[in-house]
Amino acid sequence: MTMKELIEAVVSLPVDERAIVADAVLRSLDAPESEIDRKWAQVAQRRLAEVRAGEIKPIPGEQVFAKVWKRFET
Repeated sequence: MTMKELIEAVVSLPVDERAIVADAVLRSLDAPESEIDRKWAQVAQRRLAEVRAGEIKPIPGEQVFAKVWKRFET
């Protein structure tokens, strides 16, 4: 498989699978700081469980970024 074919194959994946591939590639470039990564993984797992349980409602990224940009417009 050529690099072009590999890229085309990855780009054709669903977004969640592309994110997994991107994470794996980025991790291969820079060794993670195990303690920091472990803590972030715990936070991510807890938040995912809260979303799945309906305890919290996720906010679309577009809304978050719009709010951030609005703060810096002044």
